[in-house]
Amino acid sequence: MAIVEELAATRQISPDSLAHRFTERYLADPGRGYGKGARLQLEEMARGTGWKQTSTAAFNGRGSKGNGSAMRSAPLGAYFADDLERVVSESTQSSMVTHSHPEGIAGSVAVSLAAAQTWQTRGLELQTARHSIWQATLEQTPHGETWEGLQKAFAVPLEMIPENAARLLGSGFLVTAPDTVPFAIWCAIRHLDNYREALIATLEGDGDCDTNCAIVGGIVSLFVGRSGIPEDWLKSRERLDLNLPAS
Repeated sequence: MAIVEELAATRQISPDSLAHRFTERYLADPGRGYGKGARLQLEEMARGTGWKQTSTAAFNGRGSKGNGSAMRSAPLGAYFADDLERVVSESTQSSMVTHSHPEGIAGSVAVSLAAAQTWQTRGLELQTARHSIWQATLEQTPHGETWEGLQKAFAVPLEMIPENAARLLGSGFLVTAPDTVPFAIWCAIRHLDNYREALIATLEGDGDCDTNCAIVGGIVSLFVGRSGIPEDWLKSRERLDLNLPAS
């Protein structure tokens, strides 16, 4: 929600501003279910420490390669879908605030690219769309562990049951981008035209289910549109507490 607010206000990601939005939201509801690493960073920022220091200090100065920045990056792909180079740069800026490790950034970029290309291919024949999403994601995601996982996921047949795919690819038990993003994007592409089935399949993979479903839901929604999301799910969702500027 902070990312959507930032884009609505400035039409770009300013790390300083985004860090402030993250901190404000954390202070408003610190018991919401943040991961340990996120809590430590946000509490430090709330005490006045700059995001550059907190982000790079994570994991003994290596920065976090966790899956948190990937979890929140689908809106970036949607917003900048007409310019994949911009998708990469803005997603990188977003990730740097909390996940400055190259793999943390790669996870964020991969999800943003998949989301952007999903929007670009909406309305196309399903197989064509799937191939285009894989191609764009593999071509522009920075090389490393996450990219290697995506290559492996690309080779996993969509007919495989999600539980077995999760065993091959990882489904977030390690809470890292390489262990999360490949399976999540595979699930999204597997059920690109069915939002309900996409999330059910993702849950069948176990692991870091809320993060996985955030990634999958963010991507698939761009193909099926609002009408493709079950109405009862829309009615039962949490109220969207967005502070958007007046149009």
